[in-house]
Amino acid sequence: MLTMFNTTYSLIDLPIARNGSSIFQVYDALQSNFTVRGRELNILEKLWMTWYVYMENDILATGLLFFVVHEISYFGRCIPWMVVDMIPFFRRWKIQPDKVPTAQEQWECFKAVLKSHFLVEALPIWLFHPLCSSLKISIGVPFPSTSVMISQIILFFICEDFWHYCAHRLFHYGWFYKNIHKQHHKYAAPFGFTAEYAHPVEVMSLGIGTVGFPILYAYIAKSQGNALPELHLFTITCWIILRLFQAVDSHSGYDFPWSLNKFIPFWAGAAHHDMHHHYFIGNYASSFTWLDFFFATEAGPVAKKHRERRSAKKADVKMQRSL
Repeated sequence: MLTMFNTTYSLIDLPIARNGSSIFQVYDALQSNFTVRGRELNILEKLWMTWYVYMENDILATGLLFFVVHEISYFGRCIPWMVVDMIPFFRRWKIQPDKVPTAQEQWECFKAVLKSHFLVEALPIWLFHPLCSSLKISIGVPFPSTSVMISQIILFFICEDFWHYCAHRLFHYGWFYKNIHKQHHKYAAPFGFTAEYAHPVEVMSLGIGTVGFPILYAYIAKSQGNALPELHLFTITCWIILRLFQAVDSHSGYDFPWSLNKFIPFWAGAAHHDMHHHYFIGNYASSFTWLDFFFATEAGPVAKKHRERRSAKKADVKMQRSL
């Protein structure tokens, strides 16, 4: 007899004797359970349900799911950029074309990041499912509506960007830079693998912005009853995947005509973060440019001229008011 959580957080007994059945056999055996609330589940919901039923242990299922998704998303996004670095044709869009990472640099960075994934990031993952249970984060099916998931993910992007800006700016002060953040600045011209090449303290600190805000949202939603739409673990999974893609892309070192910053207002992208690595200061935000603009921390000579013009205008206005 197998069990899984439904959307009311109670256990449903499913009449499936596993007896060494493969995940494909479990999927076939669940066919009669793939209609919920009068509609047939979509393929992702079916696979999600099958995974939790197959694993028989929700803590193990969630922990393993998160770790595998993280590895596939991160390295799966890094590898295309590694290939791009090997093709001279793309050099015309490289922000620092004279600084192409060598195969040795790619390999050394890959090993360091993989080690960090197992020794730093893997352990907290196993605590996430008990946290989901206590905060009533749903793992059942069906998933929330697409509009709800998109709105929550946008909120997480905005909140994480603010956290990243504050923490990143702190890491550029004296002791914090020398003892923690300096490792991440080993490469003045970043490439995909460098996105998570950082000191363990930095990895955990900046990771709070990625995982902490969904947890905070779930806590507020639980406290306020039905005031906020419920948060689903699938939404958090999608958010983490997109955040990983954003982190890797911002470290890619390439600014293409089709890059997202050409289409999404205030989107930072690689052009924004590459300047940070090149000049070592400024451009502290992760996803958007507005915080660096508002707090006058934009990097580079062009941004410096803009700040000087803004300062001159403010000085003129102040002088006119004093007359």
